[in-house]
Amino acid sequence: MDFTTPPQPEPSAPPHYPQEGEQPRARFLDLSTPPHILTLVLVAGIGALNMNVILPSLPAMADWFKTDYAVMQLAVSAYLAATAVLQIIVGPLSDRFGRRPILIGSIFIFLLATVAAALAPTIEIFMAARLVQAVVVGGFALSRAIVRDMVPMERAASMIGYVTMGMTLAPMVGPVIGGVLQEMFGWQSVFWMTAAMGVAVLAIVILDLRETNQHRSTGMTSQFRSYPELLTSRRFWGFVFSAMFASGMFFAYIGGAPYVAQYHLSLSPSALGVYFIFIAIGYMFGNFLSGRYAARAGVFTMMIAGALIAASGIILSLVYFSLGGSHAAGFFGPLFFLGMGNGMVLPSANAGMISVRPHLAGSAAGLGGAMQIGGGAALSVLAGHLLTPQSGPFPLLWLMLAAGILGIFMTLYTRHIDRLMASSGKQV
Repeated sequence: MDFTTPPQPEPSAPPHYPQEGEQPRARFLDLSTPPHILTLVLVAGIGALNMNVILPSLPAMADWFKTDYAVMQLAVSAYLAATAVLQIIVGPLSDRFGRRPILIGSIFIFLLATVAAALAPTIEIFMAARLVQAVVVGGFALSRAIVRDMVPMERAASMIGYVTMGMTLAPMVGPVIGGVLQEMFGWQSVFWMTAAMGVAVLAIVILDLRETNQHRSTGMTSQFRSYPELLTSRRFWGFVFSAMFASGMFFAYIGGAPYVAQYHLSLSPSALGVYFIFIAIGYMFGNFLSGRYAARAGVFTMMIAGALIAASGIILSLVYFSLGGSHAAGFFGPLFFLGMGNGMVLPSANAGMISVRPHLAGSAAGLGGAMQIGGGAALSVLAGHLLTPQSGPFPLLWLMLAAGILGIFMTLYTRHIDRLMASSGKQV
């Protein structure tokens, strides 16, 4: 009788059980997995595209509607103000009802408003449709909240950096496409193109974006009652103001750059679109740095470095024009560094503001985004009013530099508050 031990099978790897908060690997157009990063890029990118694709058309639209440029510029600044208000509502709605239904509803309303804008016979109807278009901001606000639903703060800063880097393709190519469409087919064609893109994004959201909010609030009133918990946090306000001044530099730029391009640099709409690539490439590069290094370097290192780089770009442009320069590259080229700096500041600042109170990520994204874009809208309006045919680009550049310096101080303040919290162990 053979009493030898029979050969044993090779030990198999122990089964893997998902840890708390762990997500399965995302697969594109698969509702059984978390949203794919490409979907988050697209839902954020459609709003970015809609914001700036019309910029080369603003002077032509002012002529078509027989109105002043300052009035037509409200298509940018009033749009930004509307997105600020809507974010206050979209965030709590998504915390109460979920990210998916609010996002689908927002894109559908955006499509209806885009068609209305393309068909608008008067400036009043156009502006009304343009304001309703702002509902697409839900894509930008909720993409951040969705990221925070899935990963902790440091990883959120990295992932938001990659999402924003991808969505930067929209503001990079948007003005170029808008300028070409304007010259070939007129300004209405810009809105028909945007509507077609919106239909494609809506289909992808329906097929890929499953619900990520697993801890919904019990009611809207409870969500708004939670705002004091955010409003009393100095750390939350620090992140918000850091983001607001960084965004303010960019929004002042998009409010004044079309005027500078036409009246001081004599650029065509398509040429203006091409020059917008400078700041967009810088923004993409800054987002790449955020995605690659934020988790290792920390949010404050990225924010401080980014704020200093952004201000340096504006200073370079000011020096160029102060020395008598007059070429368009001297205005747009140095703003590569503004884009790069913002690409480093904003992912970390946004990750910080939605991580102060993680259970209020949607509300924080909405309220913080409202402050961020509302401040930018104010600077955009101010830029439009400061510029005159005799002023040159100086009022715009000085306004942008002032916002940049304030952003540096707010970032240093936020780091100080964060260190106080770490040493005391108390929420601040």
